[in-house]
Amino acid sequence: MNIFGLGVPELLLIIFVALLFFGKDKLPELAQSVGRSFHELKQGFEGGVKGDKNDKKK
Repeated sequence: MNIFGLGVPELLLIIFVALLFFGKDKLPELAQSVGRSFHELKQGFEGGVKGDKNDKKK
């Protein structure tokens, strides 16, 4: 399994370090915030691409 060029051991290490820094109580809030940010970023890119297509037609 390879996500963003990282294997399972690297992902587990990142999760472990995040637990050390933020604690188990804050981690779900942090994950939710990151998920929302990625969703907004994706929408922004899709909106930019759609806007570029409309600009070329003018």
